[in-house]
Amino acid sequence: MKYPEPTIDILPYLTEDLGAGDLTAAIIPETTQATAQVITREDMVLCGIAWFDAVFHYLNADLHIAWHVKEGELVTKNTLLCTLSGNARSLLTGERTALNLLQTLSATSTVAKQYADAVQGTNCKVLDTRKTIPSLRSAQKYAVRCGGCYNHRIGLFDAILIKENHIIAAGSITNAIQTARQLSSVMVELEVETLEQLQEALAAKPDRIMLDNFSLEDLRSAVKLTAGTVELEASGNIDLSNIRTVAETGVDFISIGALTKHIKAIDLSMRIELVF
Repeated sequence: MKYPEPTIDILPYLTEDLGAGDLTAAIIPETTQATAQVITREDMVLCGIAWFDAVFHYLNADLHIAWHVKEGELVTKNTLLCTLSGNARSLLTGERTALNLLQTLSATSTVAKQYADAVQGTNCKVLDTRKTIPSLRSAQKYAVRCGGCYNHRIGLFDAILIKENHIIAAGSITNAIQTARQLSSVMVELEVETLEQLQEALAAKPDRIMLDNFSLEDLRSAVKLTAGTVELEASGNIDLSNIRTVAETGVDFISIGALTKHIKAIDLSMRIELVF
């Protein structure tokens, strides 16, 4: 499957590592050629090929990279992911930045697949949040899609999400939603914490209502009360141990911050051999 990729500016990632130049790689003769293999040491969903390639091609357009697995593919530990060949200095300079991006995005897609699998067969979609690693939001949200989950809003600019403090500042749920409608045509979502707030929210007609930390009983009541008239999103204290049960209440979406903020980088290994 083809996953649309965000625009990639690889230079900031390289700059923080490379600085004024790679002093260690300079000990290698400039003309030395090498090959390299990247292997995963654990099961994973591969994500980040475009970022990985961009690192090495920025450093040296003549480097050759051959991928042996596809983006979004589930692979088992000890699988050979790709083979590289070309200038040894360039391979060594780009190694850490390329692996950092690949291991982080693959970790995100791997976690996303776990959550997507957990709700398979229900009508519920798992959403990410804005709880992303700084400077990696668009990349992580891409990785979430690779893993089979879906994106919530990208930032503060493409949807309106009215929470408790916004309601207090606006004066009421009704005032908050009415003002939001006047400001923009983007999706308007409202967070509620009780069934009473839900009833007030329904009268104000947002596009979606977030049910924050609702019990299973209250989630079922909310689904029955709204009867499909508005999208419902469950959030708060939901993980792999209970997400299936939450999905089966009938909510349309479940948002999970752990898709992007609780990831553990995939263990990847890159081994270089000189070409004589």
